[in-house]
Order: sequence, then structure tokens, then C-alpha cells
Amino acid sequence: MNRGRVGVIVAPPNPSAEPELTRLLGSRADMHVARFPVRPGLSHADRLEGYNAALYAMTDAFGGLRLNAMVMACSEPRYLLGPDEDREQCADLSEATGVPFASSTLATREALDHARVSDIVLVSPYQPWVTELAERFWKSAGINVTQVVQVRAEHGYSSYAVTPAELISQVELAEPPGDAVLLFTGTGMATLPVLARLTRGNDRTLLTSNLCTAWWALSRATGGHVTLSRVPHRRHTQEQEPRRHTA
Repeated sequence: MNRGRVGVIVAPPNPSAEPELTRLLGSRADMHVARFPVRPGLSHADRLEGYNAALYAMTDAFGGLRLNAMVMACSEPRYLLGPDEDREQCADLSEATGVPFASSTLATREALDHARVSDIVLVSPYQPWVTELAERFWKSAGINVTQVVQVRAEHGYSSYAVTPAELISQVELAEPPGDAVLLFTGTGMATLPVLARLTRGNDRTLLTSNLCTAWWALSRATGGHVTLSRVPHRRHTQEQEPRRHTA
């Protein structure tokens, strides 16, 4: 199996994308990271728009490093766009750079298609107005959002601040169906520690932004076939990296 190189673009304060992607990529791909510029004083909406605007320039941050795949591990800004615009921009960047490129939202869309998922429970740590945009995004992409679980950290809405304990308790309180597919949006939210607990005694499938991003990146970076399991966490919690038949 060829070892690949994955370029990852993240938001400056994101604490979870690199640790989780490192575990998920495992020994099959090296990860090389660039962070969006820090621009203090902007409103939340302006900061998100700034990430989208800076994306084209950020693909040059890797210089002459030869990559096999490149991802924008940052979901929230993409919800300001429609799913068609998101896909078109990723296609443009793939063509311009000569490297397969995906946002975490596009990677998630392709993962949902791969797993033949049509209905999801959306778990969102974002501010309510962004959660509404996220719900609209997935519905526009042809996904049926059957329930929205709004998650809040102790001191406010922030994907970076939600603890695994808070995430588990709020999802359990929402009582999603025992056979639902839960999509945890947000590469900055720590999700790997909650997977086993939230599927104990039920038939749920849990998909996360980082899991889907790793699956997409490995599929391109290794040149091999990577199948996303319907219950991916069961192998991850034991092996801590995707294998050929799961991601």
C-alpha cells in the first residue's frame, strides 16, 4: 500500500482536526498542515467569509511540496455557500492545483453517498444561525434531516469548547432513534472519544466531519479503495486508524 501525503488547511484556533485526523490517517498517509491567517477584530460571520475568500491563496501555502490530496478541514464557513457552489469551488481548486481537493463538507457528502445514507440526525455545536444554515445545506444536497441536535458548551456555542462529556449528555438528552445515522458537523469538535458511548446498546451509525474527511483523503492519497463502514467507530476505537474495508 502506497503511503500518501495529505495537505490539510485548518482554522487557527481549531484544537481537534489535527489530533483526530492523525489518528484516522494512521500509518497510511502523512499529514501536512497550513492554518488560515489570524484576523482579529472580525465578527463571526466576517471571519467565516474570510476563510472562504482566503482558500484559493491557501492552496499555495504548501509551496513545492508534492501532495496526493488536499482538504479544507473546516466545515462552518462552507455553510455560507450552497452545496453546488461548494462542489464547484473544490473542482476548480483541484484543476488549478493538480491535486484532488475537497472541503470537509464535500468529503462528507461523498461519504454519505458512499454509505448510502439518505436520512440524518444533524448534531451541531455552532451558533443557532449557523446551525440553520447547516440544516439548509444538507437538505439542499438531497439529505433528509430528521432531527437537529443543537449542542452548547458551558460558556456558549463553540465547536472548539464542547467537551466529550457535554456532547454525550446533550445527544443522549435529545434521544435520537436507536437506528439513526448521526452526523456530527465540525472538525473542531472532539468526536472520537464519544463514538463508543453513543452507540452502546443501539444500532446507530455515527459519522463525523473528521472521519469523513479522513476517508476522502485516504481514498485519494493512497490510490486504493477505502470503504466507509456503517459502524466505523468499532474498528477505530480498537485500531485508531482506517483500514482497507473501513475508514
